[in-house]
Amino acid sequence: MIQSMTGFGKAQGEYLNKKFTVEIRSLNSKGLDLSVRMASVYREKELDLRNFISRRLERGKIDLSIYFENNGEQKIAINKALLAAYYSELQGIQRELGIASQPEFLSLLLNMPDVMQSQREELDEAEWAFVMQLVEQAAQHFDQFRMQEGAVLGHDLLRRVATIAQLLTEVEVLAEQRKPAMRTRLLKALDEIRDRYTIDEGRFEQELVYYLEKLDITEEQVRLRSHCTYFNETLQASSHEGKKLGFIAQEMGREINTIGSKCNDPEIQRLVVQMKDELEKVKEQLLNLM
Repeated sequence: MIQSMTGFGKAQGEYLNKKFTVEIRSLNSKGLDLSVRMASVYREKELDLRNFISRRLERGKIDLSIYFENNGEQKIAINKALLAAYYSELQGIQRELGIASQPEFLSLLLNMPDVMQSQREELDEAEWAFVMQLVEQAAQHFDQFRMQEGAVLGHDLLRRVATIAQLLTEVEVLAEQRKPAMRTRLLKALDEIRDRYTIDEGRFEQELVYYLEKLDITEEQVRLRSHCTYFNETLQASSHEGKKLGFIAQEMGREINTIGSKCNDPEIQRLVVQMKDELEKVKEQLLNLM
């Protein structure tokens, strides 16, 4: 089953006193464009995480977020030596300025730079293993989202290619009617000038055959139908064929354009415009596929 390049996956869980949330989002991109947001304590694991995501998700502009809420008490350290140094300096200033009253220094000292410090967390390997389990769960939900979106896109693509094939059937009917009508029109024009000019009937037949062959679109019709069949087979055969489907769509466009340039028929031209319109919508949708 094909997959959409856009997706969303989320997983949550609790480990000791922390509640973790992992979110993965993706938009269209020609390759893999990965952005990671997580706490600094996990930064040493970022390369491993990026390698995992690149293997697991393959393509897309992917945003991965890992964040947590600490449900326990946060450990705070007071730098007592620094606090005492600040206190000594303030007392010296008090004496120099001759301030008689004893000011309340405690609240001021606690707000001085680097006095209050959160204790730096060390990476817990067991905790990181738990986080990676959540990343895997989020990736699974992300894949499910991609497949659901891909199913919708696949249905739309099949419908549009079927429309192109139906329009091609109408072109084939008109093309069969076009040759005798064109021959009749040329013969009528020839009859109008026959009295004024000498016509070499053999040469005329040769030129007529050459002219009709030049306007013949049979090969283009056959190739276009073959491309439509190949497109449908590729679409239903694998889940990661977005680029290949894009190449097939380009070939379909070439055949449609050639039919339009060679047909010299207003009704066929009208059908060609409709095929082009459907094909452009196909190409737009293909940008969303893996």
